[in-house]
Amino acid sequence: MRQQPDPRQLAAVVFDWAGTILDFGSCAPMGAFVKLFDRFGVAITIEQARGPMGVAKWDHIKALSLLPEVAAQWESRYGKPITDADVDHLYEVFTPMNAAVVADFADFIPGALETVAACRARGLKIGSTTGYNRPIMDIVTPIAAAGGYVPDNLVCAGDLVSGRPSPLMMWRSFADLGVWWPATVVKVDDTDVGILEGLHAGTWTVGVAVSGNALGLTLAEWQALSPGDQQVARIRASAKLWDAGAHYVIDSVADLLPVLDEIAGKLARGLRP
Repeated sequence: MRQQPDPRQLAAVVFDWAGTILDFGSCAPMGAFVKLFDRFGVAITIEQARGPMGVAKWDHIKALSLLPEVAAQWESRYGKPITDADVDHLYEVFTPMNAAVVADFADFIPGALETVAACRARGLKIGSTTGYNRPIMDIVTPIAAAGGYVPDNLVCAGDLVSGRPSPLMMWRSFADLGVWWPATVVKVDDTDVGILEGLHAGTWTVGVAVSGNALGLTLAEWQALSPGDQQVARIRASAKLWDAGAHYVIDSVADLLPVLDEIAGKLARGLRP
């Protein structure tokens, strides 16, 4: 008989992809969103494009279209409010635009591979969820695999009826990984909706502030900041993840292992998220 899972021991870590494992700053989609709306005669900023990051890309485009300044531009240009059919068309145009650039932003975040290896050495399973759809991940996953990152599962936006911030992708991960107890799982993500995804599933949540969308700088841009400016940016980015309800906030996955130790200690004492 297979041994039953122990509710007092960590079983798995479920990582997001862009901004968490690779693509420091979660930069790949940003230019694509700006170019997408520009193609349709509507101007948006990078800051606006970052706002809904983490949700499925159709939902992301829908959220951008509902911004008052974006909706006003669309109605002025096309003489009617934007519809879901319009969002469908925008999404069809966006996917190949994003796919065309995603490989250029697939470098691993420093320390990611070492952290994943250390998790596996502890006997933890490695899950993954993402706001990217399957066509985009069909480009990303072979690149990641060639670099040494092959998680035990992958759940993409669009795989299920609802994505983030619902817990459905996490529940699929539980099933894929054979995890019974949500409290034995840690969700690591750089977006507020990714944190909510973990919270709604009942897991521990760890936000990554510096490497992800919350801060939104490339590695070179981050390293070019003075220590004082880095601290100001770190505090600002961390606040977004704390506000989403993260149990812990770290700079990047390179800082995850001490947090896992603390969570393991809490579990051993019978504490839950």
